[in-house]
Amino acid sequence: MAVYRSEENRLIRTSGTEILWVEAWGAGLRVRATRLSRMPEEDWALLEKNTAVNAKINIGENEASITNGNITAKFNNEGWLTFYNEKGDVLLEEYYRNRNDLMRYCVPLGLNARDLKPVVGRSDYTLTARFEAKEGEHIWGMGQYQDGLLDKKGASLELAHRNSQATIPFYVSSLGYGFLWNNPAVGRAVFANNITEWYAECTDKMDYWIVAGNNPKEIVRAYTDVTGKTPMMPEYGLGFWQCKLRYRTQEELLNVAREHKRRGLPMDVIVCDFFHWPLQGDWKFDLVNFPDPQGMVRELKEMGIELMVSIWPTVDHRSENFYPMAEQGLLLGFDRGNNVNMTWMGDTVFYDATHPEAQKYVWKKVKENYFNMGIKIFWLDEAEPEGIYDFDIYRYHLGPAQKVTAIYPNLYAKGFYDGMKEAGIENPLNLVRCGWAGAQRYGALLWSGDIYSNYRSFREQIAAGLSMAMSGIPWWTSDIGGFFGGIPDDPDFQDLLIRWFQFGCFSPVFRLHGERFPMKPRDVEYINGIRQFTSGQDNEVWSYGEDNFEIMKKYILMRERLRPYIRDLMKTAHEKGDPVIRPMIYEFPRDKNCSMLTDQYMFGSDLLVAPIVELKARERNVYLPEGANWTCCNTGTEYKGGQTITAAAPIDVIPLFAKDGAAVGKQIKG
Repeated sequence: MAVYRSEENRLIRTSGTEILWVEAWGAGLRVRATRLSRMPEEDWALLEKNTAVNAKINIGENEASITNGNITAKFNNEGWLTFYNEKGDVLLEEYYRNRNDLMRYCVPLGLNARDLKPVVGRSDYTLTARFEAKEGEHIWGMGQYQDGLLDKKGASLELAHRNSQATIPFYVSSLGYGFLWNNPAVGRAVFANNITEWYAECTDKMDYWIVAGNNPKEIVRAYTDVTGKTPMMPEYGLGFWQCKLRYRTQEELLNVAREHKRRGLPMDVIVCDFFHWPLQGDWKFDLVNFPDPQGMVRELKEMGIELMVSIWPTVDHRSENFYPMAEQGLLLGFDRGNNVNMTWMGDTVFYDATHPEAQKYVWKKVKENYFNMGIKIFWLDEAEPEGIYDFDIYRYHLGPAQKVTAIYPNLYAKGFYDGMKEAGIENPLNLVRCGWAGAQRYGALLWSGDIYSNYRSFREQIAAGLSMAMSGIPWWTSDIGGFFGGIPDDPDFQDLLIRWFQFGCFSPVFRLHGERFPMKPRDVEYINGIRQFTSGQDNEVWSYGEDNFEIMKKYILMRERLRPYIRDLMKTAHEKGDPVIRPMIYEFPRDKNCSMLTDQYMFGSDLLVAPIVELKARERNVYLPEGANWTCCNTGTEYKGGQTITAAAPIDVIPLFAKDGAAVGKQIKG
C-alpha cells in the first residue's frame, strides 16, 4: 500500500523501497524517484526552484494529484502518473504493463514505468523510464545530432557527447508540453511509435521536469526560466569572425588581420587556434612563434579586433602543470588502464572540470597568461571531452563517467564563466564544442564540431542548429564550409562554401573556419625537443578567387547592416530565452505545414531564411506561412502567406523574406 503526504509544494509517495517526489518547479513539475534511503540532492541542469509557487495538492484514499499553474500530475490507484494540461487533455502518461486489467491493457507483461534496477555490489542503479507513445506527435529539440532530423519522433538517440554530437535531453512536443531528462548519465532516448523510453546506465535516481504550454515559444521560455538565460551577447559577437586551422605564427595571424582591414572589411574576432602553446596543458603562448603576444593583442585591438585563443583541457605528461595537478587530484581518474586519454601530439590526460579546484587552477593559469594581456574570449575545445567514449573506464570528481559525463562541458564552461565574471567581464562569451542542458547560462556559444565539407553535412547542420534552438541554446554556430575536406580551388567546394557563407551570415554567430586540403607541407620541426604542428591551408575570404571574394564581401557588409536587428535578437534571447534562429513552427505554431520544414527557418521573428542546400542549385521552393504577408528582400516582390513559391537564387543570392514589411528587409538591402 502506497503512502501519500505533502510537504510545502511537494507531493511525496512512498511504496516499498521507492520514494517518489512530484513538486512545483518554476512553471512546471519536477519528478524524482529513488530506491535509496533518502533522495539525492543534485539539481543538475535545474536552477533552484521558485519558492513563490503555490501548488495545489489533493490526496485521496488511493490516489493523489498536484497542480502547478496549467499542469497537473495525477497518480492512479496503482501509483502510475499521468500529466494533464489545464483543459484536462492528456499530455504524457507513464507506460506500464504489469497487470491483467480489462479496463486498461489486458496484458500482464510485467513492465514497470519506473524501473530502477540495482547494479550488483554497488549503490548505483540502471534506470528505464517508460511513457506511452502518442500517434501524430512531433518531437523537437534534444540537442545536436548529425542525422538531419528536426523532428525526432521515431529516432533512437544516444545520451552521450561525441565530437559533433551534443546531447541536450530537452524536447518540445507538438502536444503542448516540454520535457527535460535531468540526468547526466550515459544512456539512450527512444521515441518509437509504440513507446517512449529513457535509459541511464548508471544513476541513483530518476529525475525529470515537465511543463505545459500553448506553443513552443511558451515552453522554451519556461524551460530557460528553470535552466537559465544566456548572457547578453557582447558587441564583438555580432559581426564577422575569421578563423582557420591554424595560424602558425604571430606574424601570419597579424598579416591576415591587416589585409582584411586593407580591403576595407570589418572583422570582430580573429582566432589563434590550437598548438600555439609549448605543450598541451601549459595554457600560455609559445614565445618562439609568438614572441610578443601582448603587442599582438594591442595591435589587433587598435584595428577593432578581439583575439580569441584556443584552450584544450588536455594536459601533457611533460607539461609544467601535470604533476602539480596530478598531486592535487585535479586530473581525470581511471578505474583501469593507463592514465592516458589521448596520444595525439603527446600523451595527455584531461583535467577534471567537475572538480571546483581544477576549474580554479586552470582559470588562474589562463588569467595570468592570456586574460591579463587583454584576451577576453576563449575557444574551449575538446569539451565532450573527446576520446573518452569508453565511459566505464573513467572517473570524475563527481562520480563514474557513466553516471555524470554529460555535465563535463557545462562545468568546463562554468570555470571560465565564473573566473571572467569575478575579473569584471559583465557578459562572458566563450566558444565551446559541446554542452548539456543549461549550458546557455554559462555564456556558452556551441558549435557543431568537426563536420565534413559537403552538402549533406551542410543540410545536417541546419537541422542541428534548429534542434539546438529548441533545446534552449540561442548561441550556436558551425564551421562555414565544413571542417574536413574542402579544397579551395575545387569549383564544387567553392559553390558549397558560398552557400554556407550565406547561411553563416544568418546564424547566431558568423564564423569562417576549416581545415582545407591539401595541407601545407608538414615539415617536421622541433622546438626544445617538442614537435610543432604545421600551419593550415589558406582560408581567408580572398583565398577562393575574386568573384567569390566579392560575394563574401557582400555578406560581411550585410551582417554589419544587420547589427541593430541582431542586437535586438540577442537581447530577447537574454531576457526571454527565445533562440536567434528558430524552426518555422516556433513562430507559426498553428500552421501545420511548418512542423516538418528542416531547410528553412526564421532568423528572429521577422526574417525567413531559405538556404540553398543542393550543389549548383540556382532556385528553390520556399513555403511562406499563412497569417502573414511576405516581401522578398532580393526583388521586393510581395506574397500572401499560405503558399509555396519558387525563389530565384543565383550564386550570390540566398532567398530572404521579410514578414509584414518588417524593417529588417531594408537593412538587408542597405
